Amino acid sequence: MGSTPWLILALGLAILYLPLALVGRWGIGAYPLIFIALEELRNRFPFGGFGWGRIAYSQADAPYSQFARFGGASGLSALVLLIALCMYAGLNAPRNLVILAPVLFLLLPVNITPVTPIKVLAIQGNVPQLGLDFNARATQVFQNHVRESAVALRHYPNVDLLVWPENAVDVDPFTNVEVSKTLNAFSQPLLVGAITQRGSNIFNSSLLWTKEHVFVYDKQHLTPFGEYIPLRTVASKISALVNQVSGFSAGTHSTIFIVKSARIAPIICYELLDDRILAQAAKSANIFAVQTNSATFGISPESAQQLSITRIRAIEHSRNIVSVSTTGYSAEINYQGRVIQKTPINQAHYIYAEVGLIQQRSPRDWAGNWALAAIGIWLLWVARRAGMFRR
Repeated sequence: MGSTPWLILALGLAILYLPLALVGRWGIGAYPLIFIALEELRNRFPFGGFGWGRIAYSQADAPYSQFARFGGASGLSALVLLIALCMYAGLNAPRNLVILAPVLFLLLPVNITPVTPIKVLAIQGNVPQLGLDFNARATQVFQNHVRESAVALRHYPNVDLLVWPENAVDVDPFTNVEVSKTLNAFSQPLLVGAITQRGSNIFNSSLLWTKEHVFVYDKQHLTPFGEYIPLRTVASKISALVNQVSGFSAGTHSTIFIVKSARIAPIICYELLDDRILAQAAKSANIFAVQTNSATFGISPESAQQLSITRIRAIEHSRNIVSVSTTGYSAEINYQGRVIQKTPINQAHYIYAEVGLIQQRSPRDWAGNWALAAIGIWLLWVARRAGMFRR
């Protein structure tokens, strides 16, 4: 859309943090509470939120990252702020560091027992060219994934499921006879990302495709200004490129795909930022399949950033995840947020994984929003104990 829209976005999101100036009046103890409140606001507002900047998503390799299974992404962000607050207070009174002692109990391992695994091939077919025109040549991205799947199946013919990324099928397989014929030629079930159309509505869909049946999930949380244009009349006055975006329609409900004993929740790209969708999926699914298309971001760090977000989500919901991108990084991630294997970026590749299925719910999913409320009370108590509020 050009530079003007993202400059407006950056400025707008920065303005949301102006209430941090209240720390000058209320004392440093108010900083974590204000920051978390604003982070939660930005995760939901405007246009469904822009939550990629959460502190939690930068902490996948931290020794305390497992705290996400108790407090979720919000709790992990709060913990980082709490540690910083206590270190600040400890400069004047080392005894304040004792307040962090309860955290040690939450770092104890949680007993997770995956059941019989599902054998998966994650296919990263790559695209003809990076950038916004990645699918300019009809069916080329599709053929890339067909070709890489054939290579993978020669090495691992006895798999339960093939997973293709978002936009791997760059034409509607329900109306393109050749594409549907090719998909039907696979003897294994295919979980594919495709563009579909019903009537005048276009959807970003995840399809569980077999010869006998096709099950459909439509992406619910669309990317503002990427998959639809909010405030189109205003936006068109800022950038004429708005008129080139027709816009997708949003799905209305979550779907669980069943393959053998696997109950698979498809998560499409931007939906990783939506707490509600992930929590809903964890109730019924015993494995997550994240399908994404990083081609439009070229060689930027976006794909690595998304991988970090996925790792935190794996910890938060105690689910093993297969994450598949058109161009990379694709990865197998376990419920502890550890990357078991990862593809190189910007080249065709595949991953064979035997992914354990997990039935147990994480403490965060069991407690729901009560966990976040408890964290807020804890932050307030710590700040008061350390005498960091002004009277």
